[in-house]
Amino acid sequence: MSKSHQGKTAVITGAGSGFGLEVARLAAARGMNLVLCDVQADALEKAAAEFDGLPVLAQRVDVSKAAEMEALAAAVKQRFGAPHFVFNNAGVGSGGLVWENTLADWEWVLGVNLMGVVHGVRLFTPMMLEAAAADPAYQGHIVNTASMAGMVNAPNMGVYNVSKHAVVALSETLYQDLALVTQQVHAAVLCPFFVPTGIAQSHRNRPGELAAAKPTKSQLVSQAMSDKAVSAGKVTAAEVAAMVFAAVDSGQFYIFSHPKSLAGVQVRMEDVMQLRNPSDPFKDKPELGAQIAALLKSAGG
Repeated sequence: MSKSHQGKTAVITGAGSGFGLEVARLAAARGMNLVLCDVQADALEKAAAEFDGLPVLAQRVDVSKAAEMEALAAAVKQRFGAPHFVFNNAGVGSGGLVWENTLADWEWVLGVNLMGVVHGVRLFTPMMLEAAAADPAYQGHIVNTASMAGMVNAPNMGVYNVSKHAVVALSETLYQDLALVTQQVHAAVLCPFFVPTGIAQSHRNRPGELAAAKPTKSQLVSQAMSDKAVSAGKVTAAEVAAMVFAAVDSGQFYIFSHPKSLAGVQVRMEDVMQLRNPSDPFKDKPELGAQIAALLKSAGG
């Protein structure tokens, strides 16, 4: 157990499964107070039961809703005071050709993936800065979950790419902004690649007012490929959670679950620097690109 985390408070969104639940388990092992948030009530209840007997505040929260996040922040402050670790992790996935996404698709994905992080940052950062000003020994950490989709732009998943690029931009700016005003509160961004979690089935929690239209062929193709890639992931959510805490302990900003995938980031950066058109994402797997194109053409695009 890390003595430096004993008795401190961790706020975790998307805590009912995947990275959120595994980070909660590590936080509990370190002796931290737990604030568990999830939009899926049964998953949240099951997660909270796992930590029975520990100091836990479990609250059902739709992170896209400002009022619900504000109520969460107030509850955290009242119960535990300023948190020491905030994991803005809740996320959903959606794919398909970018012009085929409905307004509801955009509102749902950006609401959860981007505005959920925005709310976490705008509500908890001031609380953490106030705690830092009052206590020279206070140390705070904010970790935002983005994705490798925030670093590269794979085709047929535009809404998700946009949301995750925005989270990377927000996190990098947060890091720089914090450095201007404090040495006691730190930021990091988690960019996982394909890891077996519930992300591929996130439509299970899609709210009725943002209901999905009948899926297009490209969206069905994207869903099938996402299911296959996520389920085939070799790195576990528990291993990613360990990476998060290792980064917090060492002050590392970028957290990559699959460092080898950074080759794609380098190609993208070289495209930019050399004013090249975007490189073929299927250059190393042309058969995959041909397969996707054939599937899309079979339905007329």
